[in-house]
Amino acid sequence: MDDCSGELLGYTLERLLAAGALDAHYQPVFMKKSRPAWELTVICREEDREKLEQVIFAETTTIGIRHTRLERTVLPRKRDVLHTAYGDVVVKRCQLQDGERCYVEYDSAVKLAQEQGVPLQDIYLATQLAQKNIN
Repeated sequence: MDDCSGELLGYTLERLLAAGALDAHYQPVFMKKSRPAWELTVICREEDREKLEQVIFAETTTIGIRHTRLERTVLPRKRDVLHTAYGDVVVKRCQLQDGERCYVEYDSAVKLAQEQGVPLQDIYLATQLAQKNIN
């Protein structure tokens, strides 16, 4: 989109995510005739595509949308709770061929950092320590 403001795109991202987009972002690109523009990328389930396209048409200046089907590979995962020095934090445990990896759920860590009045980084470090103490 070569005639859409960053404010409109920021609002559009919020609407897309609220409407079911799995992920969305925009990035600067150059279009034909070297015009600066934005490329909007939305990842969604097939059943949500038309609904999300309507959000894009309503909220941006675009008059056409290209879409492509993608496939993805995901690791087997399960949600878990780790007990840290600051309190409980939700994590994802992902299975690899040679073991397991543990990832902090961002929203859970943010909530705990705000509740405890500590930097988010401290929550991540405490979670790593709690994970090591389990192993």
